[in-house]
Amino acid sequence: MEIDVCGPADVALLDRFIGSPGATSFHARRFARQEAGHSTYLVAWLDGRPVGHTEVRWGGCADERVRAARRGCPEINALAVWPETLRSRGIGSALIRAAERLARERGRTALGPGVADDNPRAAALYARLGYLPLLDSVDRYAYEDHDGAIHECADPCTFLVKDLLRDPGRNT
Repeated sequence: MEIDVCGPADVALLDRFIGSPGATSFHARRFARQEAGHSTYLVAWLDGRPVGHTEVRWGGCADERVRAARRGCPEINALAVWPETLRSRGIGSALIRAAERLARERGRTALGPGVADDNPRAAALYARLGYLPLLDSVDRYAYEDHDGAIHECADPCTFLVKDLLRDPGRNT
């Protein structure tokens, strides 16, 4: 397995193998944020096909309460491994470690994801890697379905944080 920064040609492959829920491509939006300098979109590859991804949002979580509680903390967003049969094989852990390396290289002292309340498996993964709860939050996003309707989503979650200075060598 390899982890690389998403390139322009990767978006179509991501859409093909790890689709978005609606008519618009989540992958294209993440890549556009990367091109604008707001994030880095990492893709895990296995045998020439994408099997996972995560986006490091350098401006932090969209929730103002999270940004106020931990200023300058980039957000790990949209961590996913697909297909499900590949989960629990180290792909998610490798993506998180790659995000941690990028954050350290940019001089960031912390990194954190929002984990949906209904996703205990992800919460356990982050806990194993040293992430601790910061506060409850709501992850808000929208997508357009194939009929043109816009769906506003609000997922209750817990924002977790790892202090990268306190534990610079762990899990990297």
